[in-house]
Amino acid sequence: MTKRIIVGVTGASGSVLALETIRQLVRGGAETHLVTSKSARMTIAYELGADGLAQLASLANHTHSPQDLAAPIASGSFRTDGMIVVPCSMRTLAAMAHGLGDNLLTRAADVVLKERRRLVVVPREAPLHEGHLDAMLRLTRMGAIIAPPVPPFYVKPASIEAMVVEMAARLVNWAGVDPGDKLTRWGEKNVATRQLF
Repeated sequence: MTKRIIVGVTGASGSVLALETIRQLVRGGAETHLVTSKSARMTIAYELGADGLAQLASLANHTHSPQDLAAPIASGSFRTDGMIVVPCSMRTLAAMAHGLGDNLLTRAADVVLKERRRLVVVPREAPLHEGHLDAMLRLTRMGAIIAPPVPPFYVKPASIEAMVVEMAARLVNWAGVDPGDKLTRWGEKNVATRQLF
């Protein structure tokens, strides 16, 4: 059965990770619903170029305006298998942690949590203060998976692109979609033989 995954993109740095996550969801046969915040559109243009948003939208099955609180993904009766918020700004993190559904992205995340579906949150900030950590703890207690984009150096990635692919594969996997050979699984491949840079 086809998985239906929402992808939320916020204004934090990391647009390339959002792009690769959607690519892998599509390869995994998932139906994707994309919602980008207002701030995300600025960051995407800066990091991916003027056509960055169009690149993301062209991969997604459905795109939604952040102001469209009547979109299907704003309701729990619309069946989804979960949501990945990548990258996740601290503003969006706090809104989700406190149930503030003031735009479609945070409302969709709230729906995913209340319906006990998978919410994978990819916070992009450093260092973190107590408020950030508290919001992450609150989300974890509500069932979210907090997944900072930490590169798995043991796979010895040969490039930044390889690192991004590996991190996105983990996000897709945690959302319940098989990323196939994009994910290096310990004990299933001889990672020790890979060349370092």
